[in-house]
This record gives sequence, C-alpha cells and structure tokens, in this order.
Amino acid sequence: MAATTSSYSITMRLHTAPDHGIVGAVATAISQAGGIVTAIDVAESSHERLVVDVTCSASDAEHASDLERAVDQVGDVEVYKVSDRTFLLHIGGKIEVTSKVPLRNRDDLSMAYTPGVGRVSRALADNPEDVPRLTVKGNSVAVVTDGSAVLGLGNIGPGAALPVMEGKAALFKRFAGIDAWPICLASQDTDEIVRAVEMIAPGFGGINLEDIAAPRCFEIERRLRESLDIPVFHDDQHGTAIVVLAALTNALRVVRKELASVRVVVSGGGAAGTAIVTLLLAAGVTDVVVVDRAGALSADDEQLSPVHRQLAEATNPRRVRGDLPTVLADADVFIGVSAPGVLKAEWIQDMASDAVVFALANPDPEVDPAEADKYAAVVASGRSDYPNQINNVLAFPGVFRGLLDARASEVTIDMLLRAAEAIALVVKDDELNPNFIIPTVFHPDVPKAVAAAIRGDG
Repeated sequence: MAATTSSYSITMRLHTAPDHGIVGAVATAISQAGGIVTAIDVAESSHERLVVDVTCSASDAEHASDLERAVDQVGDVEVYKVSDRTFLLHIGGKIEVTSKVPLRNRDDLSMAYTPGVGRVSRALADNPEDVPRLTVKGNSVAVVTDGSAVLGLGNIGPGAALPVMEGKAALFKRFAGIDAWPICLASQDTDEIVRAVEMIAPGFGGINLEDIAAPRCFEIERRLRESLDIPVFHDDQHGTAIVVLAALTNALRVVRKELASVRVVVSGGGAAGTAIVTLLLAAGVTDVVVVDRAGALSADDEQLSPVHRQLAEATNPRRVRGDLPTVLADADVFIGVSAPGVLKAEWIQDMASDAVVFALANPDPEVDPAEADKYAAVVASGRSDYPNQINNVLAFPGVFRGLLDARASEVTIDMLLRAAEAIALVVKDDELNPNFIIPTVFHPDVPKAVAAAIRGDG
C-alpha cells in the first residue's frame, strides 16, 4: 500500500456506546486497514453515549473510504460524519488582504485615503520612479495562470487553478514576506494573455508565470520580458531548474563526480525539461541527451518540431538515438520531468557506477524512489514522503525577494546559477549524505541565501 499522507487526512465524528475502551478498538481498526491515527478527541461524554473525533491519514481518497468502512464495522460505533481536512482548509480561500496602516478615526482616514492620498498620487505622477517605494508595487508579485497545465492535472481551467495560485501566494508571504496575488485568466490565447499581463503590470513589481502549458509558455515569457520593465519568471521552468541544479551539485559531491564530466539523460522536453537543460549547460554540463515519447532528441532527426529541434541542437553531442533504456546505458544522471512509470528500476543497473536518479514527475514519479534506491547511489523525487524532495519552494520566494529588493528589471542566467549555488551551499559538508542533498523548504537560511545571491551580494 502507498504511504499515507496528510493531504488525504480525514476526521470522523463517531457516536459510540459509553465505553472508553471502544476508542482503542477504533484505533486498532484504522491501523489494521493501513491508516495512521493522528488525533483522538472525546468531544462529548455522557451515560448514554460518547462523541469522539478521530483524525487519521490515508494514502488516497479510496483508502480514506476504506478507513471509514473499517471504523463503521466496529461494534457499538456509528460514523456520524466524515470531514476531509484538506477541503476544510480551503473553505473561503487561503489568503486575505489586510491593512498595514491604522484606520481608527478621521485623522487616519484623511492620510490613508482622501484628501491626503491625493498628494501622494500627484507626487508619483511627477516622479514615477517612486511608485515602488510609496505603493504595494515594491513588494508585490502577480501569480499568473491560464489553467492549462496545473500540477499533474492538465488543462483544468482558471477557476480550478485558483486554489493552486492561492497556495503559491501563501508561500510567497510565508517564506519571503512578499504580497502575491492570484491572477487566473479566462483565456488560453497567447496574444490575449500577453496583453492582459501588460495591462496589469503597473501594479506589480514582478510577474510569476505559473502552470501555463508548453510551448505557449515560452512565447508568453519571451514577449513579456521584451515588453515589461519588471522581471518575468516562469516558475515551472526556472524555479524547477534552479532546485534541480542545486540538488545535482550536491549529489555529485556525494558520488565525487564533476558537472563537466557527467553524462545526463533528461526525460521530458517540455517547459521544465527545457529550462533544466539550459541551466545545466550554462553550469558546465557538456553531455546532455533529452528523451521524449519518440526517443532521444537529435539534431539530425528531420521529424522534430521547431521547439524540439532547438533543444536537440543544443544537446546530444554524440548524436545518440534510441529509446530511454538505450540512451540510459552508461549515463551518470537521470532527470525525469515527464510521466509516471517511464523508468524501470532495473534499467538503472545499466547506468554508470554511483548513478544519480531524480524522478520528479508529480504526484507519481517516473520510478518508485524506494525501488530506484536499490540500484542508484542518490535518489531524489518531488514527493515529501521520501528523502531529497526537489521542491520549487526552495527557489521562487528568495528569487523574487532578491529581485524586488534590487528593483531588478529582468532575470538573468547568472542570477539563476547563483541561486542554485546558494541553495546547494546551505547543506554543509558535515550534513551532506545520499539522503540529504537538498535542504528542507522550512530551512530559514534558504530564502535569505537565495535573495542575497539574486541581488549579487551573497
């Protein structure tokens, strides 16, 4: 059975006979059904009955239903109500707007709003360069999506994408003190998206593009970077690339190999794969082969799309052809940003000694990390229930903190390289081992180190 997770956590309200021993029977039933009890609270006790709230974690929605049925079969127990704790957390949304200034009386109002605010607006009309200093623009980011490539859910639309963008905004605030705003656009037309972002840009210090499908995301980012005077950062591309490079830097420290000498296979030539390859090449990797559904991308393949041709021309110097197991032979590193189950664990045996495997497809990776660990020296994934989680949260809060602090107008490759190095160096030599190549997202030094690196003073 798959590991339990708090994202499938439920609370069951039970009506039971007035016997506290039943609580133990309930806990045993949940355990035998593969669940983990995290809390038991007696909400009401009388001579007639007990009202008990039992909170437990399941592995998925079907497993949560199995746990409910297991408890309902315990004698003298009625499952009165079941609450999904993840849905409860989202009721009413996860973010809100609060005022930074007091509004207690007419004196406060006259300065925060009319007539005093008019003086500030007049000053900004005369001196536009002061807008970031005297408004929220200096500490705000627009998190923009069209809902076309949300997590592993695909094209689910802007409304369904809103909880994800809210979560992103909450992470900006929690890890970097940045006010971020979910902008979910009701269009998947490139021209309309570009124009919409251009029109809202005056109110923001940066644009974070999120969950926009390739290849449309490439053109949107390129055009916005050309037209705007604030930084534009596509997190699915560059945030992922930063953290992958940081993790790979430390993984190679573990196995005592150098970036310039390793052979890397990247499974997936979409937005994330393209950005990862670009940053790896900039960092000094010389031998990268990208594999998609049709096999290895090679510049001598006349059937490639324009996007894949451009990627092939920058990679695969040996002109390797073939499917994933063929290309993987003697490779030092596998990086997966593609689809579940595309890598069989036994194929890792054909890789070079002390192989490094990053299986980053979410929520189900290219290979079960536990199986990959039998053959590889270092294994990482996008999951929080295994060691070495590759998580964009390590990058984007600090990146934007640094960009806003520096009043930067663009994002450069050098910034991305410095950010990756900063994350890697948070893991000290005495901490580094195969199961700890990347710091936790809650490490307090990460956003500060990344921000300093982006500013160029780290």
